[in-house]
Amino acid sequence: QVQLVESGGGLVQTGGSLRLSCAASGSIEGFNTMGWYRQAPGKQRELVAVTISGGNTNYVDSVKGRFTIARDNAKNSVYLQMNSLKPEDSAVYYCNAVTRLGRIYWGQGTQVTVSS
Repeated sequence: QVQLVESGGGLVQTGGSLRLSCAASGSIEGFNTMGWYRQAPGKQRELVAVTISGGNTNYVDSVKGRFTIARDNAKNSVYLQMNSLKPEDSAVYYCNAVTRLGRIYWGQGTQVTVSS
């Protein structure tokens, strides 16, 4: 059973940056995809960014050009660099991993708040 632990959330002003980290308790090499989701109060959880085994990445349109996802298999970690943050980026951010057999893992979430 792999556990995912996020860190790096916090309070930042509009235009600021944060780097989220997601550390897995075991090897992530077996994960086909790793990504970040977010959920704001009263809204559905949405996919923010995903990295697919092999190196491809995808982003929701609202963060393209501002956020960068990166995966480090050697450190069993995935990161989300968030630049030019906006108040609408405020949400709880969740790390997600899906194995090649389709098993899904979630982290506990980390709060990101962007003040205007």
